[in-house]
Order: sequence, then structure tokens, then C-alpha cells
Amino acid sequence: MLPRESRLRHHKNFSIVYQKGIRKSTSHLSLRALRHLQEPKLFPEQDKLALHKPTRIGISISKKVSKGAVVRNRIKRQIRAALRKILPYISRGWDIVIVVKPTAQECNYYEFLQQLEKLLAQVEVLHGYSGGSLL
Repeated sequence: MLPRESRLRHHKNFSIVYQKGIRKSTSHLSLRALRHLQEPKLFPEQDKLALHKPTRIGISISKKVSKGAVVRNRIKRQIRAALRKILPYISRGWDIVIVVKPTAQECNYYEFLQQLEKLLAQVEVLHGYSGGSLL
């Protein structure tokens, strides 16, 4: 399980990321990311505080991926395990939604890890990313 402060949980937050976020995708996953500093603030102190907010991550998987809850939950567990490994390298102040595509049934943990790393690097969410592998 991801730490509580790193979870995107409310439908309202998912909707905002879907509407305003950056979109990138690979063959099995799609990622939407929204920086907390998107709207202008009245006070510069608020911008500094927004940078210190933790990055929140949500996973969206529909019944198109699999009708069985067992399969969908297995995929979510694998993605969460990969995210726990990558979480220390992710910059603060982002809301991220990971959307699972129907082709993800064929993936294993290492493929999810590689695709997540690739997507996060494309959106420039990983700090200190040099183009190499984090593994």
C-alpha cells in the first residue's frame, strides 16, 4: 500500500487531473499528471507551500481490462509495488493518475516498473532523472 499522503482518493481530484493534466501513454499504461502550481496564487508563500505537498497517485482500472475483480486487483497490486520502488525518485507537488489499458493483463511486475519509469520521465516528474534506469 502507498503511504496515506501519497494516495489520490477522491473523485473530484481524479476529475481535475483528467481535465487539466498532461497525458502520456505506453502500450499498457496511460498516465495523466497535474502540477499543484497550475492556477496562479495571490501570495508567493502559497507557491512555496505547494511545492512541499506530497505527490498523490491514483490508479484507474476499468472492467474493460478484465471482468474479474481478482485480475484487476492483481494488476493494481503490481502497479502499487512498482510505485513504491519509484516513489523516492518522484518530485513533490504532483497529482498523478495511472490508467490501465486492456492489454495490461499480459504484463508482469518488471514490465509495469519499466513503463511507469518511462512515463514519469516523459512527464518530467522524476527528479534527477538522467535517462538511465532507476533499477
